[in-house]
Amino acid sequence: MENKPASHEAKHGYMVGAAPKKNLIEEFACRFRETFFHDDPLYHYKDQPKRKQFWLGLQSLFPILEWGRQYKLNMFKGDLIAGLTIASLCIPQDIGYAKLANVDPHYGLYTSFVPPLIYAAMGSSRDIAIGPVAVVSLLLGDMLKKEIDPKKHQNEYLRLAFTATFFAGITEAALGLLRLGFIIEFLSHAAVVGFMAGAAITIALQQLKGLLGISVFTTQTDIVHVMDSVWSNVHHGWNWETVVIGISFLAFLLTTKFIASKNKKLFWVAAIAPMISVIISTFCVYITRADKKGVNIVRHIEKGLNPSSVHKIYWSGTYLAKGAKIGITAGMVGLTEAVAIGRTFATLKDYPIDGNKEMLALGVMNIAGSLTSCIVATGSFSRSAVNYMAGCNTAVSNIVMSMVVLLTLEVITPLFKYTPNAVIAAIIISAVAGLIDFKAAYHIWKVDKLDFMALLGAFFGVIFKSVEIGLLVAVVLSVAKILLQVTRPRITLLGNLMGTTIYRNVEQYPNASKVPGVLIVRVDSAIYFSNANYIKERILRWLRDENDLNKEQGLPDIGHLIVEMSPVIDIDTTGIQSLEELHKVLTKRDIQLEIANPGPVVIEKLRAAKYTDRIGQEHIFLTVGDAVAQCAPKAIEDA
Repeated sequence: MENKPASHEAKHGYMVGAAPKKNLIEEFACRFRETFFHDDPLYHYKDQPKRKQFWLGLQSLFPILEWGRQYKLNMFKGDLIAGLTIASLCIPQDIGYAKLANVDPHYGLYTSFVPPLIYAAMGSSRDIAIGPVAVVSLLLGDMLKKEIDPKKHQNEYLRLAFTATFFAGITEAALGLLRLGFIIEFLSHAAVVGFMAGAAITIALQQLKGLLGISVFTTQTDIVHVMDSVWSNVHHGWNWETVVIGISFLAFLLTTKFIASKNKKLFWVAAIAPMISVIISTFCVYITRADKKGVNIVRHIEKGLNPSSVHKIYWSGTYLAKGAKIGITAGMVGLTEAVAIGRTFATLKDYPIDGNKEMLALGVMNIAGSLTSCIVATGSFSRSAVNYMAGCNTAVSNIVMSMVVLLTLEVITPLFKYTPNAVIAAIIISAVAGLIDFKAAYHIWKVDKLDFMALLGAFFGVIFKSVEIGLLVAVVLSVAKILLQVTRPRITLLGNLMGTTIYRNVEQYPNASKVPGVLIVRVDSAIYFSNANYIKERILRWLRDENDLNKEQGLPDIGHLIVEMSPVIDIDTTGIQSLEELHKVLTKRDIQLEIANPGPVVIEKLRAAKYTDRIGQEHIFLTVGDAVAQCAPKAIEDA
């Protein structure tokens, strides 16, 4: 091959440059800062006196000190209405979610008293409504009962639940303090949609026991065992009075949700429907004494405020490790849900939300909750949506809700004695129906089929196996997608847009023409040990295919390979070794390697490895156009 003379500088006088060198300490500090402190959290402390810094630090830890100073009485109207509305929704839901976690109903109410107060002081979201939620409660109950039977060993089960709640809080607080919130991003949106839909169906299936009045029911959560248990009891296990009550109120609740969805101003209809259902059904059961005819009722709910549970947490022994494992899992799921909800409503109202502060607030409230007889609490999407539509202005709505729950615990709990379990089951089914997001699933199918496979994997994992298996599948598929994209990056063939010096993907621009004797490829990824060999092999395969095609068409063989590296943000030693191997192979085949537009990090590493000396500085260009002008000037003139 005859090499044409090459100039190190392009015609316009520019050449590839590298960023100024930093010493190792500066480089490490820069990367550490960008990884963990990309939001520059100390910006507000700069040039401030120590007293001011102390006050700003308190405001950072307790945002209520900041927004509370500007709180006005006219804002309280919206918060009061919102707080009363979500309280009417949360009280019946809390009783049901406690049952999902296999604990007595009052523990669900406890969880809507202490945690919301702490979140109101420490959280940065104005719209999140705090309390137990269906998915986390089901996950908690499912994992706990595999360790301890909640009926035979109720006290030990409760102790393990508080231990798990404590470690859920520790996990969330630690992620916030260490600024490791990016870990939850490994659970992709598609996997979360599938997991939530599967969990919603699993929760609904579990409620068939209460809805149909079945006394002997499977302890498994998968759809096969549940449906087998339902149909095996159809002749003798169903209580028809219970069925009538359950189906009637479920129809009522779903109707109110439909009305609210059609007219956003009527959101309150769906919000107060659960409490109305409880009041009406309780009254009807009481006056007809339907409980004597086999209708299961809530019976006793403990009266009074949260008792201390410090002495109940397992601080040592086998159950400490089991509680930690369950708590970490439940905490991560709760965190994912709460952060997603917070971001959603913050975007709607256009105010900033600090993810790390959210994690710390959620962690502290669950630690405090574990010490005051609460199960794992997080943000509820249904209640947060109601809170938002009811016109909440600040987290004071959570305080109002908490005070209503306090009143309920102190005064009203005895009135729930005759509430039928069928109505609680209907309330839960209507609540989790909103977790099945068909629009999101269809959107994912249209946009990314690989994401849709992750959605299906998480969905089927939950309904056919268990909630934790579904969660594991969701995480594995999310990580697998990342690994697939990292290990098999896109490498595209570039062609020239006629009459320009622009080179684009020939698949995206079919009219882009290839340059005779030159193969131009672009690597759309960093080059690491995980993909370096694939990139080298893929380029060589393209060379082979192009030469075969040229022979068929009577065109000359490829004499120059141009690698466009502008998308390559980084390269490691394995990647450089792979480029060296590529250079050796090309040299043996009498093909010249050219590199176009490497980034500052890449060119710095290539120079440090002496790779630029081996291929020659004159073969490194600022643009693909410069490289082509040097390799095939006649082709440029013809274009």
